[in-house]
Amino acid sequence: MLVRDVLQAKGHRIITIDCEATVGEAVARLVQNNIGSLPVVDEDNHLVGIFSERDVLRVIHNRGEGFGRLPIREVMTRDPITCRPDEGVEDVMGLMSDRRIAKVPITQDGELIGIVSVGDVIKAVHENLQHENHQLMSYIHGTV
Repeated sequence: MLVRDVLQAKGHRIITIDCEATVGEAVARLVQNNIGSLPVVDEDNHLVGIFSERDVLRVIHNRGEGFGRLPIREVMTRDPITCRPDEGVEDVMGLMSDRRIAKVPITQDGELIGIVSVGDVIKAVHENLQHENHQLMSYIHGTV
């Protein structure tokens, strides 16, 4: 199973933010959309960073009062780990586990085309295993 299969199942809707937005605007967007991270893109839709709940906590801890007015570009995670749509889901799962990240932006030719979360990957693998199990049971019982 490839990352593109996960994207097709979940859809290509991506909620992003511009690097000139403020932390306050980013937090509002996270809350409004009930999500844990925002890809940060430039005017050409190229990924330049990611802003996550962890970044929110770091900026509150490190900067204290007035953190909401800081521009995202100052506090985002630069050069986030990404994957391509033709990569295997198992490889991305390993990457997420090794790097302890919950979301991986998907890029193609430098452009952001989607994002997959741990939940998306688990769901896809689970559904694939269920399908394989059903096929094997049907074969064993001669109902194929």
